Amino acid sequence: MTAAPVGTAIRAAVREFLRGERGRGSFSASVDSWVLGHSPSFSRALGERGWLGMTWPKRHGGRESSAYERFVVIEELLAAGAPVAAHWIADRQTGPLLLRYGTEEQRQRFLPSIARGELFISAGMSEPDSGSDLASVRTRADPVDGGWKVTGRKVWSSHAHRSHYMLALVRTSPRQEDRHVGLSQVFIDLQAPGVDVRPIEVMAGEAHFAEVTLDSVHVPASMVVGEVGNGWRQVTSELAYERSGPERYLSTFVLFAELVRLESLDDRAVTEIGSVAARLWGLRALSVRVQELIEQGRAPDVEAALVKDLGSRLEGEIVEVARRATVDRTQGVNPHLRRLLEVAQLSAPSFTLRGGTVEILRGIIARRLGK
Repeated sequence: MTAAPVGTAIRAAVREFLRGERGRGSFSASVDSWVLGHSPSFSRALGERGWLGMTWPKRHGGRESSAYERFVVIEELLAAGAPVAAHWIADRQTGPLLLRYGTEEQRQRFLPSIARGELFISAGMSEPDSGSDLASVRTRADPVDGGWKVTGRKVWSSHAHRSHYMLALVRTSPRQEDRHVGLSQVFIDLQAPGVDVRPIEVMAGEAHFAEVTLDSVHVPASMVVGEVGNGWRQVTSELAYERSGPERYLSTFVLFAELVRLESLDDRAVTEIGSVAARLWGLRALSVRVQELIEQGRAPDVEAALVKDLGSRLEGEIVEVARRATVDRTQGVNPHLRRLLEVAQLSAPSFTLRGGTVEILRGIIARRLGK
C-alpha cells in the first residue's frame, strides 16, 4: 500500500522490517491476521521498535507520533498479513480508553507494558444469549470492602486464554428502565481466583475466542476505569476506535494481492478486481479521515461505523471474487493462494458480525445523520 509523503520514512522502515522477518521465517502471511495471527514474540519486536502505543505520551511508553504515522504502520502490517493479534486490542482500544478515562496510576501500570508488547488485554463485552444487544449486560459487580465482587459470563472474548487482563463491561447498579444506566468498566486479572477461561474452537480449527466465567471474582477499586456508572459512554467511545481502523477492509488484502498476481484472468475477473481496488482506495480515504478526526480530539462515531460497514462487506466480496476466479482453474493457482482462500471462506461469515452487526452500525449512522 502506498500513500502521501507524510509517513514515507516509517513506511519504508516497516517494509524493511517485514522483509527481514519473512526472510527469517518468523511468520507466514495470513488473512485476518489481526484475529488469527497471535505471536507474542512478534508483538515484542514491534514494541522494541516503538511501533506500539505510537501516539501515546512518552511518559507512558509512547513516542507521540501522529495518528497518520500509526495508521501507516498498521496498514503495512495488515497488508503483509503479519501476526499482530496478541497486542491488537490493548494497542487499538484499551490504551486510548485509559488515556481518556483512566487514572494516572492505571496509565503507569498498563500503558508502558502494552507499548513494549508485553501485556495483552482481552475485551469483555459480549455475553451469552445477548447477540448484539450490548446494553443487556447481566454480569454484575457488587460492592465489597476494597472493591467489587464480579459474577457473570463473557463470550467471544478474543484471545482471553492468552491474555493477562480482560477489560469488562459490568453492571454496578440494579437494572433500570434505561438499560444504559448503571454500567461500568473494570480490569479483571485473568489469573485471579474465580476466573475460568475456556477457548472456543471455530470452523477453521483455530481457537482465538474464549468464554470467560467469573465466579465472585474480587476486583480492587483501583481497577475501575473512569466513573462508576459511566460505562456505556466509555464503551461506545472504545467501540469507535475498534471500528475505525484499516483492519476493517484489509483483513483479506493478502488474498487479494495473490489474486492480482494470477495470470490469464478472464474479463469478468479483471473487471471485478478493478472494482475492488477502486473501493479499497475509497475506504482508505475514509479511514484516513477517521485518523484526522481522532487527531483533532473529535469522536468519529459515524465515520468509523461507515468504515466498518462498507469495509466488512468489501472484504467478504474479495473472498467471493477470489473464489469465482479460481473455482474452475486446475493450473496456475499456487497452494498459498488456495490456503488463504480456504481460511478466508471459513472466516467470512464473521466479517459483518464482529465489532457490531450491519444493523447496529446503520442505526448509529441513521441516528447521527438525522440530527
